[in-house]
Amino acid sequence: MGWGSWFLIAFGVFLVGVVIHDLTQKKKAILRNFPVIGHFRYLFEAVGPELRQYIVTSNDEERPFSRDQRRWVYASAKKQNNYFGFGTDNDLENTTNHIIIKHATFPRPDSTHDPLHLIPCAKVWGEAMGRRHAFRPDSVFYVSAMSYGSLSPNAIEAINRGSALSRSLHNTGEGGISPWHDKGGDLVYQLGTGYFGARTPEGRLSLEALVEKTQRFKVKAIEIKLSQGAKPGRGGVLPGAKVSPLIAQIRGVPMGKDVISPAAHTAFSDVDSMLDLIEKIAEATGLPVGIKSAVGELGFWQELARQMESKTRGVDFIQIDGGEGGTGAAPLVFSDHVSLPFKLGFARVYPFFAERGLDERIAWIGSGRLGFPEEAALAMALGCDMVAVAREAMLAIGCIQAQICHTDHCPTGVATQKPWLVKGLDPGDKSARLANYLMTLRKELMWIVHATGRDHPYQLVLEDFDILEGGYRAEPARARFRYDPGWRLPRADRLEALLPLMAPTSPMGGRPS
Repeated sequence: MGWGSWFLIAFGVFLVGVVIHDLTQKKKAILRNFPVIGHFRYLFEAVGPELRQYIVTSNDEERPFSRDQRRWVYASAKKQNNYFGFGTDNDLENTTNHIIIKHATFPRPDSTHDPLHLIPCAKVWGEAMGRRHAFRPDSVFYVSAMSYGSLSPNAIEAINRGSALSRSLHNTGEGGISPWHDKGGDLVYQLGTGYFGARTPEGRLSLEALVEKTQRFKVKAIEIKLSQGAKPGRGGVLPGAKVSPLIAQIRGVPMGKDVISPAAHTAFSDVDSMLDLIEKIAEATGLPVGIKSAVGELGFWQELARQMESKTRGVDFIQIDGGEGGTGAAPLVFSDHVSLPFKLGFARVYPFFAERGLDERIAWIGSGRLGFPEEAALAMALGCDMVAVAREAMLAIGCIQAQICHTDHCPTGVATQKPWLVKGLDPGDKSARLANYLMTLRKELMWIVHATGRDHPYQLVLEDFDILEGGYRAEPARARFRYDPGWRLPRADRLEALLPLMAPTSPMGGRPS
């Protein structure tokens, strides 16, 4: 045989070796699902920064998450170096809506006593209304609602196990509680308009089924979903062909028939009946009960604040979901044009409660591309006690932002039900990556808190931030969001109870709030 034949044999053996390696390794879903050719993705990723200096896009142009943001999440999840060199590549003096954090001259020192970097929530969920199972979440960050069916079983398992590792909550999404939600993580059970997993055969809410679920699984709270930022005012349809026996069992629906999620709830029709239902659920389960909603018309929020003023009925937590939030599938017009983005929406809702002195009775949660330290810090200065992350969690477990979630062809096995793609995602490896991301997010948020001279994110105030306007101009955040001087200021009695909980991770003290 000539040298050419030997070369082809050697090359063939090499390719077989690569295929065997790719199929047996568990760290990279792309290689497991697409052996050999998957390596080109990592090659292009490696040489991308050099090429992008001349062609394609910059590090900050891609959406919904820029290349810099994705790189930070990936590196944090893998416990790699997530630092950036050579300084910022943002044109700060001509950039609009850019967050600037005003550091203190004498910052607080960091401490590394807690490897989990836990940051307990400043508020006890359900305390104001006297719920029997009121609790204080261990982490100010948790995983927002993503249902089994929208995500793969392996992805749900990785998220739940990662939530347990990082002591963070895990929202089930409106698709009910699947076996993959029961891997050790504490749950927030979301009730959408379909009441999946807690419904009668006619599709109405079954309080008995809901109580049974909360007793059987590790449910810490119940969230009534009014709407979500990516498609508010729209229900959903799961085609009958996709309703497998397991999905039918989990959701409590007939197998093989289309599953319709109405646009509106049938268990209540206005604020008054909603509050009645919340109190009924809280009494039956003993759990904190809250709501999740995007922000459109403001009459609902004004009426909710007015009816809660008596302090005899009320929500225990409110999650405001920004219009920039994600979804598996939505009409383009709803994703792009319906509901306000988070900062605008939250800043319109919060004052209705703050001016009545109700803001401290409610645990406030923000969501909508907030899974980065600077975004979370500003959200907390606006009034959020916690931040819920969804797509950032998907990135942490392997999502590459292919933006084909709605096709069932997700190449990394995150947002698909195709077995050959799902098998590429190893729940053990990806659960650790999610935990790493959440712990890094907490750690770097505390870096910001300490840089401002404080000990807990609850102490952050809008005076700690400026918003760049371009053209060499900046505006104080309190003025930008039109907050009265007395709104969103930390309460002394709450700090007295909270700061001792931070002792393992941060020294006491800091500048006065």
